[in-house]
Amino acid sequence: MSNITLSVSALLLDMDGTLVCSTGDVEKVWRLWCQHHQLAPEPVLAMCHGMRSREVIRALAPQLDMAQEVALLDELEIHHTGRGEAIIGGRAVLASVPAGRWALVTSASQRVARHRLASAGLPLPALLVGAEDVIKGKPDPEPYLLAAARLGVAPADCLVFEDAPAGIESALRAGSTVVQVGGNRRLDPAVAAVIQDWRQVKVGDGAGGALQVTLLT
Repeated sequence: MSNITLSVSALLLDMDGTLVCSTGDVEKVWRLWCQHHQLAPEPVLAMCHGMRSREVIRALAPQLDMAQEVALLDELEIHHTGRGEAIIGGRAVLASVPAGRWALVTSASQRVARHRLASAGLPLPALLVGAEDVIKGKPDPEPYLLAAARLGVAPADCLVFEDAPAGIESALRAGSTVVQVGGNRRLDPAVAAVIQDWRQVKVGDGAGGALQVTLLT
């Protein structure tokens, strides 16, 4: 196992599949939604991971009322998902990062994100960029550009942790360095490293007030 050490100003973290083991819950909710509308689930499940519900609806069921369907999906998320499980090592890493030096950047709504973090026993970040905070969701770079701006740092000085193709593309287009969480192969050749869980991440103090992030790859 070799190490990669990076000096960054802030960490920007996705939630589903990155901090919380929630792939099954996400698919359960979308299957319920498809059943409600008598839609085939396969196209939805192929697209939904890492993307806002409104992008999925716009692409696959544009005839439906957007606001009504987004609200319905949020209700399904809250009432039909179980207790979340944090990905191994995540709590320890978050505890080692100063509160103002990391943000959550998720395609979930603020309400769902707070519910899922609480159910997994993870702390709420000082900054949470959710689905309703941006005009364009992942894979557009807007979510990560907004998070960096609100933290007062350059996107190029941020290290992003992502698990899904849409999120990885969003972060790369924002100009950030990206670490992929999970998977046996790089989803994009520009990804700096692939880790399986947060035990492979160590965060300490770097030179000039930077965060020193060591990846055990």
